[in-house]
Amino acid sequence: MMYFVIVFFIVLLDQWTKYLAKTYLYPIETYPLIENVFHLTYRENTGAAFSILRDKQTLLIIVTSIVVVILIFYLIKIMKVEDFLLVKLPLSFIIGGAIGNLIDRIRLRYVIDFFDFNLINFAVFNVADVFIVIGSIILGYAVIFKNVEI
Repeated sequence: MMYFVIVFFIVLLDQWTKYLAKTYLYPIETYPLIENVFHLTYRENTGAAFSILRDKQTLLIIVTSIVVVILIFYLIKIMKVEDFLLVKLPLSFIIGGAIGNLIDRIRLRYVIDFFDFNLINFAVFNVADVFIVIGSIILGYAVIFKNVEI
């Protein structure tokens, strides 16, 4: 049950930060925290990561929904396994992030992004994206270095 609380917290944090971005960044577009290095920049992303599949919201909603359902069923299945922390925690991160972005896609037809690393000219991203990436890295680590079978 704790892992679904984590999912809920991630979704809540993601949606709250996107609300703040829409409220405070949208009117000004960008706010430099460290000039030419890291800004908070309001963007509406109609695609997936790095804006791939731009304007394919229906496809992205369907695929994300299917993946989330599969991951939730898998998380429920492994819930009773004692030593699966390195799988359950990252799955919670990935599910929470995916749901956060899915809510935007369904509600707004785009995803709100706002973290902007100008220094390396990286794609603008959001809290949900951060949790998806961290979860994927931990899960990859567990599979590659800890020989955890999924």
